[in-house]
Amino acid sequence: MRAGANTRVHVVSDVHGNTEALARAGDGADALICLGDLVLFLDYADHSRGIFPDLFGVENADRIVALRTARRFDEARAFGRELWRGMDRNAAITEAVRRQYAEMFAALPSPTYATYGNVDIPALWPEYAAPGTTVLDGERVEIGGRVFGFVGGGLRTPMRTPYEIDDEEYAAKIEAVGEVDVLCTHIPPEVPELVYDTVARRFERGSRALLDAIRRTRPRYSLFGHVHQPLARRMRIGATECVNVGHFASTGRPWALEW
Repeated sequence: MRAGANTRVHVVSDVHGNTEALARAGDGADALICLGDLVLFLDYADHSRGIFPDLFGVENADRIVALRTARRFDEARAFGRELWRGMDRNAAITEAVRRQYAEMFAALPSPTYATYGNVDIPALWPEYAAPGTTVLDGERVEIGGRVFGFVGGGLRTPMRTPYEIDDEEYAAKIEAVGEVDVLCTHIPPEVPELVYDTVARRFERGSRALLDAIRRTRPRYSLFGHVHQPLARRMRIGATECVNVGHFASTGRPWALEW
């Protein structure tokens, strides 16, 4: 971290196990903001990486990716159930996630302000977050004289990832944050250009409540991740600059905001 007249924050999202780059993400900044998805369950670009191939091998990872990419979610779930048969699924995943969290939270610089992604397990975060890491969800914090609001998690999808919540619960968290200078979320506002993934060739879920809040409260910035290869990485909605801060797992580079 650095000291100076101006304030500079680095923002990352979708870390997915990239601990090495995460340890450098705060270099040259006054604070790091992490918008979630620390866990790597399955790397769609490299099927040998993640909890799933560690447990079941690359061939089974190839199969599950093919089914999900084809949006054959019922078949993917049935295939997964067969693989997990006779195993304690929750125990195996929790143990693997704990190992990943131990490494990644230890790599976070101080100060870090973080919220959850849809593949994260919020109940485990208090065990690993050091004193220099502030976890926020439906809450606000001041950084360098600007007010930042944080809303974590994702909305319900056929993928059934660990931290998906109902639209009403998500909207309540957006409402609790209120007017801020910078609105930080894991998922984007519900705008086609921001939610369409050009590689997966599908629309991810964005939030209508977030879009409405941007139009109503007019923050300077709306920062998010979740969509790894979006059709548009940034666009303006009224007075607000909306920015997908990037797929940190693949780029290893934070997005910088300075004022």
